Amino acid sequence: MFSFMRKTAMPRPDEALPGRDKPMPVSERHVVLNTPMKPPYPEGMETALFGMGCFWGAERAFWQLPGVHVTAVGYAGGYTPHPTYKEVCSGMTGHNEVVQVVFDPQRIRYQDLLKVFWQSHDPTQGMRQGNDVGTQYRSGIYTHDDDQARQAAESRDVYQQALTASGRGAITTEIVPAPPFYFAEDDHQQYLAKVPGGYCGLGGTGIPWPQAS
Repeated sequence: MFSFMRKTAMPRPDEALPGRDKPMPVSERHVVLNTPMKPPYPEGMETALFGMGCFWGAERAFWQLPGVHVTAVGYAGGYTPHPTYKEVCSGMTGHNEVVQVVFDPQRIRYQDLLKVFWQSHDPTQGMRQGNDVGTQYRSGIYTHDDDQARQAAESRDVYQQALTASGRGAITTEIVPAPPFYFAEDDHQQYLAKVPGGYCGLGGTGIPWPQAS
């Protein structure tokens, strides 16, 4: 019970693991999209950052979308600089497993990414997604400017109405300004392309995005 409670409670900053100074090395190019993994990205690109459970399935949900330039999995929202996967899973970094999405706003809108976000996981579960339990599996939208923050909040309210109408509970998604993003280890990048039959804990509520009246 203590272990369960520890994994579902955020550590204090003074409790967090120390981490390291050096970034995690990753491949130069995306395995699926064949685009550079790290910046600088082409002019005009925008960035979105989401936490929605295990990041393997979350990344795949976004790299399939037309207009997405590159995706990467990593860690954000905690205290430990450049953490490892093992450290994040210990519950002692405070980080969330996240997917960073670099996209062309001329081809796909931020609100379209938000629709995929809401429908691809259960945003009412707090510090878990199904059998995946811990602070690193919490639902989160990490915004890069005021417009993203506004759209994220508006989309939350729209989807909450749909959830409520279907007898679901309250959304627990955190919507906060984007913290530093730390790349995960290279073997986690595009994991489900490298291991097609690999684990994917991603699963939505089955409640579709409300159609405009």
